[in-house]
Amino acid sequence: MRGFTGMSDMLDPAIVLGRVGEFVSLMAKAVEAHEGAVVNILSDTVMATFTGQDDAQHAVEAAQEIQAGFATLAEAWQRDFGIRAAVSQGLHCGDAVIGFAKESPTPEQLFVFGDCVSIANRLLHRARAGEFVLSETLMDLAAEMGVTIDAEELPALEIPRREPIKLFGVLVDTRLDFTHE
Repeated sequence: MRGFTGMSDMLDPAIVLGRVGEFVSLMAKAVEAHEGAVVNILSDTVMATFTGQDDAQHAVEAAQEIQAGFATLAEAWQRDFGIRAAVSQGLHCGDAVIGFAKESPTPEQLFVFGDCVSIANRLLHRARAGEFVLSETLMDLAAEMGVTIDAEELPALEIPRREPIKLFGVLVDTRLDFTHE
């Protein structure tokens, strides 16, 4: 979520907690409606996984639902609390390790890690407020499934000692600028 720090600075913690609850609920409902699972929540960031034959399609559909649903939340938050917020998303697909760490202080906590997760996180941070960024891998899989995504090619993601990763963005004209907040 973009604008979370400003929201936390401006509003009573109980109000912030309520807005975070609305945000997480929106994310979880969209993810679960498209056969995914929320696997981690940290502050204003939610991580979800999609597995199975149509995982790329389901991830894109969930992202589109989240983008549309959050616009409604953001309007209400602006009207009711005078805060600006937007959601950004990064989507990638690939292999990841998913499981429970028995020696963890919270053994019921599901852990997800690997190259796929690292790249998705980088894409999340590349996305601007209100937009989502997809890797070429995900775009190709979605296209194979007949999913049409109105996305523009973006500058490639450069990671040391690796081939650049082509990126695509579902961009919005009405994005919010949080550069100086």
